[in-house]
Amino acid sequence: MTRNVPKERKIAMYEAILQLKDLEECCNFFEDICAMTELRAMEQRFEVARMLRDDKVYTEIKQETNASSATISRVNRMLNYGTGCLGQVLDRMSAESGENA
Repeated sequence: MTRNVPKERKIAMYEAILQLKDLEECCNFFEDICAMTELRAMEQRFEVARMLRDDKVYTEIKQETNASSATISRVNRMLNYGTGCLGQVLDRMSAESGENA
């Protein structure tokens, strides 16, 4: 897919996501819009990010998630050098569940 997607098209999808009313609707939306392999890949990357934030080592993450070393490395780079949004969300989820961030 080209990186030169018109801004309106990119923004429209995120605006649609903000219209989702609850967890069930969110799950249904992503099941409708994503191929199952895309959805499982995103779920895997999210779990890798959670485990990295919990200071798990690559071998443990690889064993528990079946993620490749390349995927784990990419997620780690994103956590360290990305926008910071995923880390913020993980921190919020941790705070809401009463865990130490």
